[in-house]
Amino acid sequence: MEYFYIFTHILLVVTLGWYLATNLQWYNYKIQRVILKHHKIQWHLIYFITPIFLYYILQNIYFFVYFYLLYLPSFVFWNKNLDKSLVFTARIKRFFGLLFFIVFCFDLLLFLKHSLFYGVFIPLFLAYGISWIIEQIIFISYKSKATQKLNSIDNLIVIAITASYGKTSIKNYLYQVLSKHYKTYMTPRSVNTLAGIVKDINEDLPLDTQIYIVEAGARQQGDIEEIALFVKPHYSILGNVGNQHIEYFKTLDNIIYTKMEILKSPRLRHGFVHKSVPILKYDTITTYPQELIITQSDLNGIWFDTKIDHHIEHFHAPILGKFNATNLTAVILVAHHLGLSIEQIKVALHNLKQVDHRLSLTKANGKLILDDSFNGNLEGMLEAIELVENYQGNGKKVIITPGLVESTKEANIELALRIDEVFDIVIITGALNAKIFKDTLTKTKPIFLSDKSKLQEVLQQTTNINDIILFANDAPNFI
Repeated sequence: MEYFYIFTHILLVVTLGWYLATNLQWYNYKIQRVILKHHKIQWHLIYFITPIFLYYILQNIYFFVYFYLLYLPSFVFWNKNLDKSLVFTARIKRFFGLLFFIVFCFDLLLFLKHSLFYGVFIPLFLAYGISWIIEQIIFISYKSKATQKLNSIDNLIVIAITASYGKTSIKNYLYQVLSKHYKTYMTPRSVNTLAGIVKDINEDLPLDTQIYIVEAGARQQGDIEEIALFVKPHYSILGNVGNQHIEYFKTLDNIIYTKMEILKSPRLRHGFVHKSVPILKYDTITTYPQELIITQSDLNGIWFDTKIDHHIEHFHAPILGKFNATNLTAVILVAHHLGLSIEQIKVALHNLKQVDHRLSLTKANGKLILDDSFNGNLEGMLEAIELVENYQGNGKKVIITPGLVESTKEANIELALRIDEVFDIVIITGALNAKIFKDTLTKTKPIFLSDKSKLQEVLQQTTNINDIILFANDAPNFI
């Protein structure tokens, strides 16, 4: 019986460690965010707090019944249905190696002392604490290596980009334009943290790069400054600033202050700042857009005019969304500042490719799919809705969305009201904003999906050929 008790204790600690590691990975290994910013606190209660509480309280056969018949099956089912399950990176492997070693030594010591009480907190606490120290040491080494690599590339020009929204699009469009004339490299996907940037430099930045484009994101003040002081950009783009991630920063002023950290580079030559940011006039700062007029925007792209070097220039790009005219204005200004002529820029814009999952248009099974699943700001989502509204097809208009994440209740109500005006079928994924949509939508009765694995089945039952389907924002099910 004692051996079974030890086995159960080890299995319990490892399961709790699995839950902890999964949540840490979701929230960028910030324990304070796991505790204070988690969107489903009930999961902490069910999968972490309750088993620990019952382990200490019961200490008998009743715990075994609970653990093996109720907790473990529910935990396995929970983990299996996550759309962002634990990824066994080197860091996670080190954590579990430590956890196994500590809990084994801990249980062996108590077994030799004939103890009948095996604690849970000490193995978890030691594994997390020692793991954190090891990762800090490793990161310092990786960061130093990345700095040396950056300094070893002769005449490398670094461009840093941040914004409340649109920064990934600006990065991709700027890369496409500059790569026609320079050996250009950009941080991949949505890599925008210091740790991610350091890893990317060490593993993937080519040594013959001429221009390195870096995306910088933040969840708290100081995050962008840390990136700016590390990569030391020569040029910085500060895009549109709004209430995105307001739950982390509390006020718009805090968001603006944090985003402006991108201008703190010690070797900054010029900054390009969106007009939404209140900034004093400097010779090294250009505000944009200037005299922007969007002449046409539809499912074939955008046409717009803007002032460049005191002249109104006309541009076209096969990119969807009026808001992208502003993003492209930043691209035009930077590319022109780096030596590209207006004609070269126009040609590059004319051949731009849409960024995946950001208003990308495809056809599948006779249905038009507008994939805007990586866009999580109100302005962009409203623009996507307008594109669907103006579509002249004869099918139904369908939207799949969780609403706005890390935004305000008022913004979600505005979104819901607009959705109610346009769509025939509304599918709400997740519980985060379900009540807001339920209370706001009047024309269309929404379909609520707590499990996105059923989405394909629902779409097969509710949509037909010639329908247009908008995927507006996406959120993992832990949100």
